[in-house]
Amino acid sequence: MEILRQLDLTDLLRRALNEDIGHGDISTAATVAPGQPGRAKITAKEERLVFCGGSLIEPLFSMVGAEPKIEFLAPEGAELRRGQSAAEIEGLLAGMLIAERTALNFLQLLSGIATLTRQYVEAVAGTHARIIDTRKTHPGLRALEKYAVRVGGGFNHRFGLDGGVLIKDNHIAAAGSIAKAVEHARHLAPHTVKIQVECETLEQVGEALKAGVTVILLDNMPIETMRRAREMAGPAVQLEASGGITLETVHEIAETEVDLISVGALTHSVRAIDLSMRIESP
Repeated sequence: MEILRQLDLTDLLRRALNEDIGHGDISTAATVAPGQPGRAKITAKEERLVFCGGSLIEPLFSMVGAEPKIEFLAPEGAELRRGQSAAEIEGLLAGMLIAERTALNFLQLLSGIATLTRQYVEAVAGTHARIIDTRKTHPGLRALEKYAVRVGGGFNHRFGLDGGVLIKDNHIAAAGSIAKAVEHARHLAPHTVKIQVECETLEQVGEALKAGVTVILLDNMPIETMRRAREMAGPAVQLEASGGITLETVHEIAETEVDLISVGALTHSVRAIDLSMRIESP
């Protein structure tokens, strides 16, 4: 949670609230008396979930004048069962109702990412492979979504295009070959930046190894081909498996002795977790 608190999310949260509120919450204005106090409880509605994003509740509620007092907040990464409390808040009722949907949208998305990531991490238990994310995130939400992957037990790939060199198929086509692409990258990138090459065939793996690359992405390779790539690369070269990976296939992929398994689905197509907020009677 400390990492999330260190991020400057003020603009993002305010824009999210403004998107929902518009010129004002007509329903709340019609039904809630000014200054009316209230108590709200956010509850899990799934058989099992990994809670994430709880520290967003206080700033969101504060921005709309709820004057929140967090009475209980489940720890980040806590596994909750159906009916268990994720958060209990006291404050001004109107503000809590105004921020309810925005807060739940964030919590449901981030908890969904953390929950799915935890499932992948558990699926590769007993191997040395790490589950990592990709840049396939929702625009503007990358910092939050990559944080949720960490909460779920996964690891982060590069945050953006400036986080490392990843030479993909289109870069290879533009440069003319893997060797030329790697050579150009070495001239441009600082010596502290890793150079990774995406390979679709064992022939390309051989080219990348000949070029002295120490990190190779195996793109949509069959299991047996990945095993062969590990034999070719040896233990010193870091191998990342990527492309079409599912919970049903990830353990077998991990057993090929790849080091990293990147899963775009952790963020680009995750299902939001079901959480609800209910106002409790005084």
